[in-house]
Amino acid sequence: MRKYILSLCGLCLLCVFCASCKDDESYAELKKKERKVVKAFLERDPVVLIGANNDTLLNMPKIVEIDQETFEAQDSMTDVSKNEYVLFKNTGIYMQIVRKGKGEKLKPGESTRVICRYWEYNILGDSLQSTNRAPYWIQSPDVIDVSNNSGTLSASFNLSVNKGGAMYITYAPTASSPTRVLNGWVIPLSYINLSRYTTGEDDLAKVRLIVPHSQGTDKASSAVYPCFYEITYEEMRD
Repeated sequence: MRKYILSLCGLCLLCVFCASCKDDESYAELKKKERKVVKAFLERDPVVLIGANNDTLLNMPKIVEIDQETFEAQDSMTDVSKNEYVLFKNTGIYMQIVRKGKGEKLKPGESTRVICRYWEYNILGDSLQSTNRAPYWIQSPDVIDVSNNSGTLSASFNLSVNKGGAMYITYAPTASSPTRVLNGWVIPLSYINLSRYTTGEDDLAKVRLIVPHSQGTDKASSAVYPCFYEITYEEMRD
């Protein structure tokens, strides 16, 4: 009987181990699929991405990848005429700075409130997934509180202004981090200038991002899909 029980326990442990391996393999396959669709997105022929109202979101020609050394040598800018994107190898994020903004970078020890207006395109699903630029959300953009702590930037959604915009409400961060801003949105804040809207959107910083699941929303992280974002950052008036 004892041998039977031990054998049964061993079989159960083997099943658990095999199930665990299967899950690991499944996740590995999903990551491989993600890398494949990102590569295809980088190399795709010119194509127009269509917005929520059948307006043109972006005419996306083939992307030219540059490394961080080249990016820094160009005063931390990307050449939009060549459709350059810098790859941050430690995160897998690709970023294009369309405009740096007319203000200043957030200095160590400073905090500010920023209005973010965005398009989110699901690269795996090849479709527009969410935006706060649609008419319904125009008066309720996403607002984030940004802080620079000794050079380390952090951000959280602010719910006191309008109880959350499209990004926050669509993805409702988890209870353990109820106002978490996805890492992909924080990265550009180290390189752009924050300014207020005065004469037009040309005053504001504008970036485009390819964000892998590990740096994206909780939903993207769990479902393992990458997203393309176009975002403007506007410093909010006091």
